[in-house]
Amino acid sequence: MNYTDIARQVFALTGPADNIESATHCMTRLRLVLHDKKPEQIEALKKIEGVLGVYDAGEELQIIFGPGRVDRVTEAFLQELEAARAGASPASLSSGGAQSVGRSAAAEQTPQVESAAQAAAKAEIGDGKALHAKIRAKNATPIKLLFKRIASIFIPLIPAFIACGLISGTLNVVSKVDPAFAQTAVYQLLAIGGSTVFWGMNLFVGYNAAKEFGGTPILGGILGALLAHPGLASVELADGPLVPGRGGVISVLLVAALAAFVEKRLRRIIPEMFSLFLTPLFIFLIAGTIAICVLQPLGGFLSDCIGTAATSAIGSGGAITGFILGGTFLPMVMLGIHQTLTPIHAELLARYGVTILLPVLAMAGAGQVGASFAVYCKTKNRFLKKTIASALPVGIMGVGEPLIYGVTLPLGKPFIGACIGGACGGAVQAQFMVGAATLGISGLPLAAATDQIPVYLLGLVTAYIGGFIATWLIGFDDPPEES
Repeated sequence: MNYTDIARQVFALTGPADNIESATHCMTRLRLVLHDKKPEQIEALKKIEGVLGVYDAGEELQIIFGPGRVDRVTEAFLQELEAARAGASPASLSSGGAQSVGRSAAAEQTPQVESAAQAAAKAEIGDGKALHAKIRAKNATPIKLLFKRIASIFIPLIPAFIACGLISGTLNVVSKVDPAFAQTAVYQLLAIGGSTVFWGMNLFVGYNAAKEFGGTPILGGILGALLAHPGLASVELADGPLVPGRGGVISVLLVAALAAFVEKRLRRIIPEMFSLFLTPLFIFLIAGTIAICVLQPLGGFLSDCIGTAATSAIGSGGAITGFILGGTFLPMVMLGIHQTLTPIHAELLARYGVTILLPVLAMAGAGQVGASFAVYCKTKNRFLKKTIASALPVGIMGVGEPLIYGVTLPLGKPFIGACIGGACGGAVQAQFMVGAATLGISGLPLAAATDQIPVYLLGLVTAYIGGFIATWLIGFDDPPEES
């Protein structure tokens, strides 16, 4: 697959460079903030090779490529964007992002006509920017902005959780098969590697959080390190000794936000010639003191609430809670807001070593695999069969967007069948309280990181079968063959 060619096609449809405010990516999606976008533009993007789906999230246009592929396409896209901005010209602006390679003699002889066309194009883009600014302002609620920032803090950490989680899960299996292996130096080194992400998580979260909240990233990192410093255990304050790491990532988020707030105020009042020395010192002293005395106890309380709520909901609700969570998660994935749950997974991982939510929620994708297979068996549409055949393998591996946007959602009823399948699988996972030592993956690969692999696989098969049966019974309108 030619990623450069894909990036150029995406840029041609979303450009010119002035129309692209920002371009970022998560695990599966290229996320673009555009000044102007049109329905026909979205439809054209869906037809590009390698695009698994396109979702208009209001402020963002999300182009789904899947894991791995999105990294390469984004890299090529950013190169195209940088090159276009370096050589931007009025001609490229008026052509809607297409690169002009020359002018005809007639164009050279009619500069007045060309200027009028340029003016009209600029006016149209200007109107589009104004309209998009109004839409963004309407959607930029404090809650949405907060969720977006929190997701941006944790998404870069997902590869680390995957690597360490798969190591821990594999060791869990091996130690049960061969208990003697747990006494070897190789096992012990791998066990250290599997827990590494937790030793560095406060630093990474503090760094990313300070950056997102507008502060100096490294100051957020060292404040996160302060809250986890083992030396705190030897300090007695108020009722007893301090507890290193109390409050987990919740405390780190709070102190990073506070540090960014303090930094912005200090830079206004400290003279520029002293700012290099005094600003970081005062930020660390002020935010660090408040963190130890107030934010860490507050974070500890909130962390306790999150841990208790998650474990109690699944522990007491069992299969019923799992049925509800597994059945409602697929719409969240469709809307692209599932990343807002990442901090909760991270807190559970830091607190218990596993997250009991992820195996439940992962069943949503498994239900969709079963639903799509039912469509494959019933449809007479050859193109739909081909689409499902190409998307099922990645769906089994935990990438659900191709099946959402290519199969179940366009057909309507199979999407409901997929939700029912996810609910059935979620009920099994919650009933046995299966935990996962990672985040960011689902489907079959997640089995290696769970603490009850046979039960997880049972839930996975249950979701497959549930989605298949529900979709088979509900049925769907088979699309006619295109002539």
